[in-house]
Amino acid sequence: MNRRAFMKDSAGVAAAAAIPSPADTRTPTGPKGAVGTAHVIELREGLRSLYQLDDAYGGGDVRSLARRHLKRVERIINTTRYPETIGRQLQLLAGETAEHCGWLYYDADDQNAARRYWGEALTTATVLGDDNLAIMVLASLSMQASYGGRPRDGLNLARAARDRAVRYGSPVLVSLLASREARALSLLGDTTAAKKRLAESMQLVERDQRGRPSPDWAAFHGHAELDYAQGLLYTEAGHHHSAVQFLRAALEHQDRTYGRNRALYRLTLSRSLVQSGEADEAAAHAVQSLEHLEEVESGRVTRRLKEVTGLLRGVKAVSAQEAADQLTEYTELSGAA
Repeated sequence: MNRRAFMKDSAGVAAAAAIPSPADTRTPTGPKGAVGTAHVIELREGLRSLYQLDDAYGGGDVRSLARRHLKRVERIINTTRYPETIGRQLQLLAGETAEHCGWLYYDADDQNAARRYWGEALTTATVLGDDNLAIMVLASLSMQASYGGRPRDGLNLARAARDRAVRYGSPVLVSLLASREARALSLLGDTTAAKKRLAESMQLVERDQRGRPSPDWAAFHGHAELDYAQGLLYTEAGHHHSAVQFLRAALEHQDRTYGRNRALYRLTLSRSLVQSGEADEAAAHAVQSLEHLEEVESGRVTRRLKEVTGLLRGVKAVSAQEAADQLTEYTELSGAA
């Protein structure tokens, strides 16, 4: 089944979390008409399904489902009855859903919308005093700042998140934030400090069994993510041959359920191969990435695709020119131009 057909069928995934009208609602322990734990669990399952769809297919098509899910949760908060404890869970769920909407818009490369949703999520985290949600949003804002050419902001946001995460006690979570710091430091041109923070991040991942488990939202972070970060660090330092080594490892280690990341990693590897003078292998990976792109809609991936196409156009090798033609044809046919 192709991506668009699957996404159409999956529109019911988030909708499956729909709650009956208040008049028809029952809870095992609450009064007639009140929202209870069972409904919160159902709504949270809808959010979990959105995470899975995003991992596989990217943020483009999932955004509308996530917006609907957030509106549904907000409607329940404002139009139904529930105990105070359930109300807090619903508000936290709204904040987490807003954070995920922010991520989806970030991945679709709509940065203004992403910032709005993350601002909404951070407000919820502040009101509830929820450190886990605050850390998640600060980490996302750090990533966006670095991506958008504001590495100093990215560094400060990552450090603010790390200060909270140290109290959480999860080595993997602190590792994730250290890698965000390393990314910002690298973009600031402080390669020595970036390498140090990335080395610390790698050491922390190796200690993942010694502390508190990481939150579910950080489950993506591991060896593939760190290999990719290392590859980007060498790319920015101009050491393209070294970058290739780590980007190959990142692609090899990346779980196949993360379709969007595999597409991004392969195109980034192709970019480094062009820059290191390996035109034939770069062309091969670029063409192979089209297999991933049939299943993925991500603005960030599309941006990288166009970048690689331009680099291949500048190489005289026949393989590079043929690959650039195929990438251009795909871009035009898919409407990503």
